[in-house]
Amino acid sequence: MMSIAIYAGSFDPVTAGHLSVVRQAARLFSHVVVVVAVNPNKRTLLTAEERVALIREVVAKHPNVSVTSTEGLIVELAREIGASVLLRGVRGATDAQFETELAQMNRALAPELSTLFLPAEAHLAEVSSSALKERLTRGEDVSAFCPPAVIAKLRERLSPPSGAIHEPVLHSPGRR
Repeated sequence: MMSIAIYAGSFDPVTAGHLSVVRQAARLFSHVVVVVAVNPNKRTLLTAEERVALIREVVAKHPNVSVTSTEGLIVELAREIGASVLLRGVRGATDAQFETELAQMNRALAPELSTLFLPAEAHLAEVSSSALKERLTRGEDVSAFCPPAVIAKLRERLSPPSGAIHEPVLHSPGRR
């Protein structure tokens, strides 16, 4: 029997913590679908298309992992593709509380789906997409927290052209 799991998030950008969850999931499930969830209320640095392309690049070595995006409910996508599990990464107690509430909401919407919490490795517990962007903006080395392709994309987006004052462009789904 083929087991399909969905790992959804904003992934703005994908971090080593996210990839830790993907690696674990790829060993546990026949197929893992990483889903860039487009939240109309969340401003992002990278477009959904850029996030999907980056994730595809960094998970390419996992043949049982695919990447897509959706603006709809994750439970609806899970039903469409025959997934039985929703994966959620957790870094610590604060994440666990939020993720448990989300899992309960998803269970109310789709009782046939199970939610599985997967922790990233301990040394990645403090790495969030927001913290990654902040560290890079301050000029810190973030190579332990994300792949080189992510660093390159963030530098491209966050670095001002020489001599220019530059504010990063934040993307909302309705604004490109």
